Amino acid sequence: MILDVLIADDEPPALAELAGFLQSDARIGAIHQAASGADALRLLSTAAVDAVFLDIHMPGISGFDLARALERFAQRPAVVFVTADEAGALEAFEVRAVDYVLKPIRPERLRRAIDRVLAERRGMEAGDEEDAETIPVPVGQTVRLVRRGDVRWVKAEGDYSRMWTASGDSHLVRMPISELEERWAAAGFVRIHRSYLVHIDAVTEVRLSGSTPAVVLAEVELPVSRRLIPAVRSRLVRTDRR
Repeated sequence: MILDVLIADDEPPALAELAGFLQSDARIGAIHQAASGADALRLLSTAAVDAVFLDIHMPGISGFDLARALERFAQRPAVVFVTADEAGALEAFEVRAVDYVLKPIRPERLRRAIDRVLAERRGMEAGDEEDAETIPVPVGQTVRLVRRGDVRWVKAEGDYSRMWTASGDSHLVRMPISELEERWAAAGFVRIHRSYLVHIDAVTEVRLSGSTPAVVLAEVELPVSRRLIPAVRSRLVRTDRR
């Protein structure tokens, strides 16, 4: 798959550097360049692209403003932020960014961002757009984006949530489990306890009778709140699970 892209940055050296890195990747086709958010919108009104690589802080229309405007597009391009601002990752999640690349740009990091764009495009073609959503996770001085489709269960930790993935890794995000429950209900996540949220496809066994109701995943057993047993039974106990 070849990606046609648009890049936007109000600093000419940064725009030229990003264009150079992208041109060196064989998976990138046409590259449209814009020096502002307004220029980017004008270009997007006539040019269809697969992805946009945006700086955040631009005069007039910011990168976040532009990402929100893209929600009105019939075919919304994937959004990657390329910025020196480490503090915007949570807002990037809210505008459904695929990745968040910090400046100075490292070529291998940009290649991973292109990998993510390609994964999202393929997921959309296969009808798995929901699983392509990503969550920004601070890791030291960088930001890693985790695919929601890789998350198996979530544990509340105060106002934060710890996500556990199929690889066994855990990631702490600054978001309460109640918000994840609301956002992810349609994607197959079920609240089983005030402290736990699970994906229905990760559950291998459901035990709702007895003194310790629980659901079992391949790697862990999680408690079920008695108050939530009816809802858990409705979502998880199905004859086709056996």
